[in-house]
Amino acid sequence: MRKKNDYKSKLEIQVAEYLGDNAEYECEYISFTQPAKSRKYCPDFKTKAGVFIECKGKWTAEDRAKHVWLKEQHPDKRIVLLFQNSSVKLNKRSSTTYGDWATKNNIEWYDWRDKNIPKELIVESKPHSRKSRRNRDI
Repeated sequence: MRKKNDYKSKLEIQVAEYLGDNAEYECEYISFTQPAKSRKYCPDFKTKAGVFIECKGKWTAEDRAKHVWLKEQHPDKRIVLLFQNSSVKLNKRSSTTYGDWATKNNIEWYDWRDKNIPKELIVESKPHSRKSRRNRDI
């Protein structure tokens, strides 16, 4: 784990402590095209399972648009949002929560408060070995 002052938020520090050696912090950039503009995005974590985890305290309109473009342009990459609080409304006038919005846009997400991140997102799964049986009746 990096020094605490290397992270951008307390949430990232907490997630880094939770993930331990099973993930690297901001280790890989993913290119995407914002209409009329080419950009790069560096998710907060990439786990040993190859899953990208983005920690979100504040979920801005800019962030939402970026994740829609990423999902469209990189359907092969598993990018998971980890909200500090998925029950927060998008804005004062909206009844839509962060979690509602992500679900509506088919973006995988979890709430950090629940601490129920599936292990399959974090740890690389090992293939099951099968002992082969020989058919002796041939």
